[in-house]
Amino acid sequence: MSTYRERAHRQTARASVLRAIASRERSSHLSAPRVPTVGIDIGGTKVMAGVVDADGTILERLRTETPEKSKSPKVVEDTIAELVLDLSDRHDVHAVGIGAAGWVDADRSTVLFAPHLAWRNEPLRAALASRLAVPIMVDNDANTAAWGEWRFGAGRGADHLVMITLGTGIGGGILESGKVKRGAFGVAGEFGHMQVVPEGHRCPCGNRGCWEQYSSGNALVREARELAAADSPVAHHILARVEGQIGDITGPLITELAREGDAMCVELLQDIGRWLGVGIANLAAALDPARFVVGGGVSDADELLIGPAREAFKRQLTGRGYRPEATIVRAALGADAGMVGAADLARLVARRFRRANRRRAERAQHPGFELRLTPRGRAGDA
Repeated sequence: MSTYRERAHRQTARASVLRAIASRERSSHLSAPRVPTVGIDIGGTKVMAGVVDADGTILERLRTETPEKSKSPKVVEDTIAELVLDLSDRHDVHAVGIGAAGWVDADRSTVLFAPHLAWRNEPLRAALASRLAVPIMVDNDANTAAWGEWRFGAGRGADHLVMITLGTGIGGGILESGKVKRGAFGVAGEFGHMQVVPEGHRCPCGNRGCWEQYSSGNALVREARELAAADSPVAHHILARVEGQIGDITGPLITELAREGDAMCVELLQDIGRWLGVGIANLAAALDPARFVVGGGVSDADELLIGPAREAFKRQLTGRGYRPEATIVRAALGADAGMVGAADLARLVARRFRRANRRRAERAQHPGFELRLTPRGRAGDA
């Protein structure tokens, strides 16, 4: 039976190994080539593309509307290819990173399911690889946003970070010790589809009561339009602004009116914020991160949203008063987080691509070169 001293020694050694691994993971991006790459952020309503340098600076950006859901996935792929080729005319692009609003497999090549797009088991990387002469990386858009904020934004200095993106729906990303946690099948972080209200509002994913039906851009607009359609007295101001066209009520308009002091719009953002805080408290119980970063278009409301979220978080947090509390901050990169993060992750792909090209060149220069197995069963160069 091991002594306490022996157990303590083993725990110390294990902790040292884990710190070394984490250090390598955190520094992996530092060894990536300092070359410009393109980041693509595909949402339910927009496609953003930008050329990003190694310091996270956007050299040029383009934006277009997301093609309608009724159109084939190829239409979205055409849009991506056109944006990349347009940017490549003016920049020396070395890789493309894509943040897609959907579930991406563990190989980061196929979009398994996208609630707000017509993608079902869509081999996105292969489809684009035949059209673009650079390496391509595909990931979930919230994962790329989490990476972007950790590298260049509000997540810097946080070893345990959870990113929540509030847009058309809710996305999520988990980053621990400099590594995005994607899960066994690549689909970790789909917080928006946690059920918070049994038999609640129907969600595009097919279920009812998902978190994003109560705290997202869609939820915000739905509530405002319902009040307007009922001709509620509290909705008269926003109805006047859109000249009675209820379909013209949007999230940015609600935020704008809330900043001007419109009582209904302030209350709607408070409701969305409270639901946000409830969900964050649940995530804190499960994941215990040091920091939550809230991004996406809805986060433009800033403290009108984040303030109520912090209050609800403190009320709902398990063990409140007896445990350290994670901080909740707004994303620093705003709508650019996913695009910048995708471009930066693509730089790691560019590094592997360069190594592969170098090995091929070495083989071509040395006709006697062959690949053999070492006694340990690993591939080695002879």
